[in-house]
Order: sequence, then structure tokens, then C-alpha cells
Amino acid sequence: MSKLVPCMWFNGDAVEAAKFYVSLVPNSEITHVQHNVSDSPSGKEGSVLVVEFTVAGQPMVALNGGMKMEYTHAISLMIHCDDQAQVDSVWNAFLAHGGKEEQCGWLRDRWGVAWQIVPKVMFEFLTSPDKAAAARAWQAMMKMVKPDVEVLQRAFEGKSAACG
Repeated sequence: MSKLVPCMWFNGDAVEAAKFYVSLVPNSEITHVQHNVSDSPSGKEGSVLVVEFTVAGQPMVALNGGMKMEYTHAISLMIHCDDQAQVDSVWNAFLAHGGKEEQCGWLRDRWGVAWQIVPKVMFEFLTSPDKAAAARAWQAMMKMVKPDVEVLQRAFEGKSAACG
């Protein structure tokens, strides 16, 4: 069976990036490191070309492509967090390693990759048959930088004047 595997482009620090990404959440590991078999634009013979790894069970590849490429928000990686403790842990890990906060649960890592850190409960809120409650949760999220599960819950329940 075919698999979709995201390939991320790096300029010489694919191993460092992969090590960081696998440290973020359970069920993550580096599975293979491939070295250049000869000199190429991506590096000298013997240098790391590709790192295969999983993040939360999702296979990914980090490629040392040989020149700097810029990431955009046109594609992002999303981590579904079980609770506020996991949101805080993942968020703080990104910031401690040079990440930059953005709006609505988004941040950029030190390599410029856009990430969305989303509490799983947010998906329940947004798919609720109670459209007014879903809208309150959405509006609360739009005002946040780092997601706050308690504030989102209160907004969903209509218990916060600031969010409803």
C-alpha cells in the first residue's frame, strides 16, 4: 500500500531537526539515517542526506537539500494534544529551542516550519451540532496565542462574557 510521507528540506541540520521533532510527543523515533554515497549539492560523501523518523506515529523524512529553502504557512504540521499539560509541554519545547509564537495556536520552529498545536477537544467543539457553542469556541481560539483548554471550554459552554 502507498503511503504519504512528508519530506522536509533542511540545510545541513536534518539530524538535529529530526531529533527535536521526535522529542515532542510519544510514539516518535528516528528510524533510519541515510548518508550521501558520493559528493553532491546536498553534501560531501558520507554526510547525512536523509533522516527517516516518525512523529506521533506519522512517518516523515528530513532531507539535507544543500541550500536554504523558506517555509510558508501554505503548509503546516499539526499536533493534536490530549490536554493542557501536553499543549504546554509541546509549546514550551518549541519556544525553548528557538521557536516563535504566532496566533491561534500556531508557531514556527527555529527552521521556519509552521506548526499548529491544537487541543483534541477543539475538534469536538468545532463539530458540535450546537453551532453557537462551536462559534464561541472558535472566536475564543482566534484571540489566543497558545491554546488554553479551560478558556476554550468556558467559551464553548457560554460561561465567559469575553468569548460569547
